[in-house]
Amino acid sequence: MLIIAANLFTSYIIPFFFVLSLLIFVHEFGHFLLAKLTGIRVERFSIGYPPRLFGKQIGDTDYCVSATPFGGYVKLSGMIDESMDTDTVKGEPWEFMSKPVWARSLVIAAGPIFNVLLTVLVFSIGTFMAGIPETIGPVVGRVVDNMPAKAAGLQENDRILAVDQKPISSWDQLVEIIHAAPDRAVLVEWERAGEKFSAKITPQLDKIQKIGLIGVEPKTRIRQAGLMESLTSGFVSTWRLTVLVFKSFGMLFSGEVSLKEGLGGPVRIAQLAGDSARSGFGSLLMFTAFLSLNLAILNLLPIPALDGGHLVLLLIEAVIRRPVSTKIKIVTQQIGMALLLALMVFVIFNDVINLF
Repeated sequence: MLIIAANLFTSYIIPFFFVLSLLIFVHEFGHFLLAKLTGIRVERFSIGYPPRLFGKQIGDTDYCVSATPFGGYVKLSGMIDESMDTDTVKGEPWEFMSKPVWARSLVIAAGPIFNVLLTVLVFSIGTFMAGIPETIGPVVGRVVDNMPAKAAGLQENDRILAVDQKPISSWDQLVEIIHAAPDRAVLVEWERAGEKFSAKITPQLDKIQKIGLIGVEPKTRIRQAGLMESLTSGFVSTWRLTVLVFKSFGMLFSGEVSLKEGLGGPVRIAQLAGDSARSGFGSLLMFTAFLSLNLAILNLLPIPALDGGHLVLLLIEAVIRRPVSTKIKIVTQQIGMALLLALMVFVIFNDVINLF
């Protein structure tokens, strides 16, 4: 029993808290840094939610760790937030509400922006250290199990010759034709050790990307990437992932994917973090980057209590040219917190059901 508990701790719990702590720290550091730069006093920088466990007061800020995991926060002077505390708004020049709308908007948006930058940074470092893969012509490097290419008999090192009698000279040509033919049979011709083969293959529809896939990956060689090329690759990879995340959210909200299938909470994150950690520290960092981008996008949704909800209130203030009433702010925060708590209960319950 002790061995099982130790394995569970090292395989799942440690990777989970590494990922969660890094994401929370980066997100809250974004709020913290922009608050400092715009002259807003930061009263508390907490990893975790109250009650406070331990920490250290440095200047005006209490840097601490709190007892309730799965979150964190930065407490800004004069801001009506999830704490519903209105007594701290006194009109002092260092308070959140005393700053112009543009400054407050930057502070609120900084958390998600820093999560996006973390994704870019991880992808860039990954590219710089691992290099950039280059395809070696239309040669198959890997055939995915339970996909049409495997069923048709394609194997590693096969060279694709033609698709629907169109000669193929590069992997990009193959990808373009296959992606454009979901659920439509195409004639694929290939060569293996001087012998030619052919088969009708029907690409499967990828519901998120809306493209056809047959389950083959190209044979590649790795070349070293320079600093600027790695950074560019990091931004490009982040953009592509952002598009996929938005498409996934679209499928979730449209009902194309059920909430049960599409939402995951701390239990599923712990599972995925543990699986990534067993594949190596690099895989764990890539999973962290993926989760960081999801966190950024989720936080920008216009839901009260999230950063997106705060930005909506600031937008309204900018339009009507006066602050939104304190009563409305408190009510929206209460509604937002209720929604988030209900969502958290649902995803945890869903995770446990899926686990067992």
